[in-house]
Amino acid sequence: MSNIFFSYLYEMKKWFILISLNYIICSCSGSKNGMASTENNPTVNDTIRIVNDELEYEIIIIEPGFNSWLLATAKPRNYYDQSYLENRNRIWVVNYNQRVFDHNRYDPMLYEMQIDYQNNINYGYEVNYILYNYFVYFQQKYKQKLGGFEPRL
Repeated sequence: MSNIFFSYLYEMKKWFILISLNYIICSCSGSKNGMASTENNPTVNDTIRIVNDELEYEIIIIEPGFNSWLLATAKPRNYYDQSYLENRNRIWVVNYNQRVFDHNRYDPMLYEMQIDYQNNINYGYEVNYILYNYFVYFQQKYKQKLGGFEPRL
């Protein structure tokens, strides 16, 4: 049951990109390229927070199992170039968003909130890398296909 919220909230000159499970966490403070974790809470253990102060974008993913999957399964950073990641993300975001509005065909518990990923904004490599890998994880875990191609590992 994944609940994705990807928005561009303009607050204190920060753009937030949020992906969460069952709740949303927004934070205006934090460290660059930080990762939050707490031993006693498996959801917090799987919280990934990427901050790019130069570009003023942030991505937060709260999804049990994603952090472990990212560390163990995903291709290393710089395996794919930013252009490749952006192209896949654009396609997957469009398909994901179409499903948000089609509750008759798609599980509203998986597709609750629209993702606002703007093609004309350079989110930087790290944000695209994490979003790309989240979509790969999402498609594998929930047996979904968001594009005309299989997610590559």
